[in-house]
Amino acid sequence: MRHELNLHLLEQFVALARTKNFTRAAEELNLSQSALSRAIQKLEDQLGQPLFERKPREVMLTDHGELLFERAQQILKLMQDMFSELSEAGRRGRIRLGAIPTIAPYLLPRLLSSFSKAHPEISVIVQEDTTENLIKRCSHGEIDLAILALPILAKQLQIEALFDEELLLVLPVGHPLAAAKAVAIDAVEGFPFVMLSEAHCLSDNIASFCRRKSVQPVTVERTSQLTTLQELVTLNHGVSIVPEMARKTDTSDRRVYRSFSGEKPVRTVAMMWNPDRFKSQAVKALMQHLRLLGTTQELG
Repeated sequence: MRHELNLHLLEQFVALARTKNFTRAAEELNLSQSALSRAIQKLEDQLGQPLFERKPREVMLTDHGELLFERAQQILKLMQDMFSELSEAGRRGRIRLGAIPTIAPYLLPRLLSSFSKAHPEISVIVQEDTTENLIKRCSHGEIDLAILALPILAKQLQIEALFDEELLLVLPVGHPLAAAKAVAIDAVEGFPFVMLSEAHCLSDNIASFCRRKSVQPVTVERTSQLTTLQELVTLNHGVSIVPEMARKTDTSDRRVYRSFSGEKPVRTVAMMWNPDRFKSQAVKALMQHLRLLGTTQELG
C-alpha cells in the first residue's frame, strides 16, 4: 500500500509529540484542538498504527510514534534546510540574532555597526530574550545565532566562548567604599544590594561568586533592566555588581565603578547555534566577525 504523507501532518505530529499536550500543541500551531485531533487521527489511519497513548492530561508516544517522531524531525529539518539553501542565493542575506538583555544594548550597537560596514548586503534582525528562551528558540530553529553568557545548559547546541569581561561594583558618588581603588568582596556584605531579577543569568553568576567567597549580599530590590538598576544605585537604594560593558556606555557622573581586589568576578560571553540546522554564508560571516572582534577584545 502506498502512503503519501503530508508535511503539514508531520509538523502537527511533531508539535504534539514535543509538547505532549493537545492544548499547547494547538496553540503553538494556531489550530483548534479538534482540527489537531482530526489531523493526528488521519495520520494514524494512514499508517494503520496508533501513534499516541491518550491520558487525561497528556499524550505519550507509542513505540511506532517514537520511530515516526525521530524520522519526522529528520524529514522536516531536511526540508527546512533545502528551502533555506535554495532561497539564499536569490535573496539578500538575513540573520536572526538573539541576545540576552544584559548584553544586547551594550554590545550589539558596536557589533552591528562594524558588521554592517564589512557586510552591507546582510541584514541582521535582533531578538532580545532570556537565556532559557534563547536556548529553546535556537533549538527550534527560530533564531540562527545567539549571544549570551556562560554557563549554558543545552546539550544539542554548539557553544563557543568569545571573551571574558570583568564584573564591577557600582556605587553612588560619595559612598564610603568609593574612596578605595579596589574593594574587597567581604567589604560589601554589610550594604544593601540592588540586583537583577532571577530570570537573568547574571544574577546567578554574581551569587555563585559571592558563595565561593562566603559572602551573602542582602538584596533589597530587584529589577529587570540594568539601566534601572544603575539609576536605583544613584538614588542610594543600594550597591550592585554590573558587567564592564555597562560601565563603558555609562555617561553619568553620579555613579562610580570599582574593581574587586584579589580574585575578580568575571563572566564569559559566548555565541550559541544549532549545529543540526543549515548555516548560511551570512551566519558564517557574522560568526567569524564575532570571533575576530572577541580576539582583539574590541567587544569587551
